[in-house]
Amino acid sequence: MLIEKSYQVGGSLEDRHPTYVVREADNRLYNGLKKGEFCYVLNSRQMGKSSLWVRTFQRLNAEGIICAAIDLTEIGSLDVTPEKWYLGIVRRLVKEFDLSNKINCIDWWKQHNLLSPLDKFSEFIESVLLRELPQNIVIFIDEIDSIISLNFKDDFFAFLRACYNKRANNAEYNRLTFCLLGVGTPQDLITDKQRTQFNIGQGIELTGFTFEEAKLSLTEGLAEVADNPESVLQEILTWTGGQPFLTQKLCQIIAKNADSRTPNVEQIVRDYVIENWEYRDEPEHLKTIRDRILRSEQNSGRLLGLYQQILQDQVTADGSPEQTELLLSGLVVKQDGKLKIYNRIYQEIFNQKWVDRALASLRPYSEAITTWVNSSRLDDSRLLRGQALRDAQIWAADKSLNDLDYQFLAASLESEKREVIIALEAEKQASEILAIANQTLIEAQQKAKRTIQKALLGLGLISIAAIMAAWGAAYQTKEAFNAGSQKRQAEIAEIKALNSTSQALRVSGNQLDALVNSLRAAKKLQLLGAFNLLQKEVIRNLQGPLSEVQEYNRLEGHKGWVWDVSFSPDGKTIATVGDDKIVKLWSDRGELIKNLEGHSDRIYAVSFSPDGQKIATSSKDKTVKIWSIEGKLLETFSGHSESVFSVSFNPQGTILASASKDNTIKLWNLKQGSRGAEEQGGRGAEEQRGRGAEGQRSRGAEGQGSRGAQGEFFSSISPSPPLPRSPAPPLPCSPSPPLPISPSPHLSCNSKGYKIQDR
Repeated sequence: MLIEKSYQVGGSLEDRHPTYVVREADNRLYNGLKKGEFCYVLNSRQMGKSSLWVRTFQRLNAEGIICAAIDLTEIGSLDVTPEKWYLGIVRRLVKEFDLSNKINCIDWWKQHNLLSPLDKFSEFIESVLLRELPQNIVIFIDEIDSIISLNFKDDFFAFLRACYNKRANNAEYNRLTFCLLGVGTPQDLITDKQRTQFNIGQGIELTGFTFEEAKLSLTEGLAEVADNPESVLQEILTWTGGQPFLTQKLCQIIAKNADSRTPNVEQIVRDYVIENWEYRDEPEHLKTIRDRILRSEQNSGRLLGLYQQILQDQVTADGSPEQTELLLSGLVVKQDGKLKIYNRIYQEIFNQKWVDRALASLRPYSEAITTWVNSSRLDDSRLLRGQALRDAQIWAADKSLNDLDYQFLAASLESEKREVIIALEAEKQASEILAIANQTLIEAQQKAKRTIQKALLGLGLISIAAIMAAWGAAYQTKEAFNAGSQKRQAEIAEIKALNSTSQALRVSGNQLDALVNSLRAAKKLQLLGAFNLLQKEVIRNLQGPLSEVQEYNRLEGHKGWVWDVSFSPDGKTIATVGDDKIVKLWSDRGELIKNLEGHSDRIYAVSFSPDGQKIATSSKDKTVKIWSIEGKLLETFSGHSESVFSVSFNPQGTILASASKDNTIKLWNLKQGSRGAEEQGGRGAEEQRGRGAEGQRSRGAEGQGSRGAQGEFFSSISPSPPLPRSPAPPLPCSPSPPLPISPSPHLSCNSKGYKIQDR
């Protein structure tokens, strides 16, 4: 027999196997079960649990205690019903205790069909096992972690506890003892918070081999290849920490591959275990540890973070779920109240580089957080912003991350908030500067005008007076010029503030409002005149939102420009009008409902009544029309002498206001179908109309409040062509149509149709 064959790597060692290492746990388990104590051996995989129960089984049998062993993986847990599962337990107990000649398992089970599966099992224990077997009974149940996911496992473990408690009233149960083995904790056995936890029995701690325990069994094989087998064994234990699987494997490798009587243990470990470990990991051991840590996407980040702390220094054990899971993986061990890495092999393989790679494969922001940490958390440019931050928050929502991740995300969120506040403050300051500049310009212009007028009145006087008047006019004109320059600087500041606001809105995920502010900045720059650097900044800032706003739906059908769009109050119907003289009604899904035809020229405006049952339109044909929601023409109002650019209902829906190029606002009494009042305007509108629900005062062409009795029913309305609108202040970028505020998805516009878009 080859020497290396004496060592067994994986699986249960047979009783009296020459390399079986007797540990303190052997005697504790044997003595406990012999006394009738319920025992459980719960630990990580490949720690020798199966070999332990096999040896204990034989020792108890030798003492006259009858034993049975059930491997729960043989019954399975996938799509298994309680009926089949408990029957599987009973069948194996009948076979293990050799009761087939006394009971037909299937027939007995069918005879008790009126009972639940658990009741049948209970009846079997009491009326068959305890009655037919006079000896003390020990039942080993191995691989209990294979049923942790079963929805009826709480009932099973509660029943085992009940068997223990029955000893107080039924002495027969003193003869029945259970031993549970597997990967887990006592808290995993009964997880229902409404039940009493599994709080009985003696836990048997299973530790690694000590040198004193191992030398009696493991040095014999090493003596065949090494002059000093005990020294070799000590080096092996230095690398394995006494971990049973690794210790047996390394002994076998050295026995097979030692090239001298003084084998270099470290070199052998590196050549045959550490280098290319995933390839050499047969039977699997290291990959089992890796997979247990990384198997849960929700918890792996926090486990890796905790393990990273242990790599850097020992961590105080606190019994947290993360620490328990890491202990059950076998990667770490608890000693003297501290968690530390189990052995040098694990530390070499699962090192910081491995942790970094594992975290990188999990985190969508791995590179950013690494750079941020390397900068001692000072490089704010690596913090997440905008959509990247939104994506990270969504990714982290259902996961348990380590503290570093939470600190990075919190710092990113705080940084984004600061940027938004700074941008908004900049816009506010720019607006204040612009207001002051405007006022200064107006005052300077007025002062210059008065001076020139005085000079003209004294033109017939002496030439000195004329010269002084001319000088005064020139001085005031200079003041006006200086004020204009101040205004220009304020307007530049406002453009920069709009840029900053757009950037802040963009990083906060508000893409549509970012686009609106970028457009406002672009239009103001166009009116102000080109500045190379500022122009590049505005264009660059405009390109971002344009590429990120996503189209939700597209409403196509108009021929020519689309001039206005309106949502019904319930947000379910959309009305659009344009050059083609047609009113189009759409569903909120973008489907065309119907066309309303009746105007003879371009339609400028459309508005829903507050109850959503009527639609008002105004046109270049100088008329205002009222339609029913079904599409029937109800009324045509004539009276304007020029194009009608704007229409709006009062909040009660009883009066309609229309604004025209003829510089009038007309109020129409919808109950009587007649014109109720008229307001005269000035030089043409500068303010875009809005549909206010609060009944604000109507404004005429010069922005003065209408003093007609009916005028106070309306929000801002103006006799000028529609300019683009948005949730932000009006955008002066004609000829694009207005962008209405709506409870439905947002619209953007082009020359041929509307697009419904999400932010």
